[in-house]
Amino acid sequence: MSMKMRAVASLLLAPLAACATTQTASVPAPSSNPPAGMQYLYGSGEGAAISVQAWHALLGYVAGKVKARPADSVVLAEGATLDAPKFAPCGDKPFAAVFDVDETVMLNTGYEYHGAKVGQGFDAASWDKWEKTGEGAVGPVPGADHVLAALRNLGVTVIFNTNRSAANADATARAIKAAGLGEAVHGKTLFLQGDDNTGGMKDARRWRISDSYCVIALGGDQLGDFSDLFNAGQSVADRRAATMRLPIAGLWGGGWFVMPNPVYGSGLKGGFDDVFPMDKRWAPPAGGEQ
Repeated sequence: MSMKMRAVASLLLAPLAACATTQTASVPAPSSNPPAGMQYLYGSGEGAAISVQAWHALLGYVAGKVKARPADSVVLAEGATLDAPKFAPCGDKPFAAVFDVDETVMLNTGYEYHGAKVGQGFDAASWDKWEKTGEGAVGPVPGADHVLAALRNLGVTVIFNTNRSAANADATARAIKAAGLGEAVHGKTLFLQGDDNTGGMKDARRWRISDSYCVIALGGDQLGDFSDLFNAGQSVADRRAATMRLPIAGLWGGGWFVMPNPVYGSGLKGGFDDVFPMDKRWAPPAGGEQ
């Protein structure tokens, strides 16, 4: 597994627009197989099963919250910290669930195929063309289409919050619909990079959504899909630790739901010293040692 993740961590075939933090791409030769992360996410039964498992858990959680209205949403309020979180109040607002798009509800299979096949890393111009014309080569993340439909049947508004460009809002809405994920209306149920002056950060958009809705679930494939605080200059080790400290640790599966993405994004960082702690290293015994 460590060998696989080292290989994946050297690759980045995805858009700057799709995640707040990216890294330099190293692309396989066009004649090679797809990178390990792509094999897993776009091809494997294991990747599909993890996605369906996460969506089933999300639906069960949301159904419970619809029956027992919570006092607070799961969106961190302005001024909150990871160590002292506070949440936007719900009052009597209607329910909503907020999701990232790329590799959270929709797979960019066509774009990743092209990059892997021709040996091309991320290119802003090609990603812009993909946003505008790629609707025929997308599909739902396994489980997403069925669960989003079920959420709507429960009376929960499905809202998309993505770092795709606001300039391509109509094309993104078409792609979402083409993937079987339902309708998305810019400024109502679709929020994009360029809707405000915060660039790729998403908190301001979440706060705007929370002004009108009681958000009872967040879904994403990057930590920035839950709070920009995770991306506030922390080291790899500190960022990982922040996800495991209470009370934040209690939110995973309890309002915050992460989808697998070993292909690109802010999780693919770190050298040996970041990934392998000194007290957890091993090598085969030398010579005749047992």
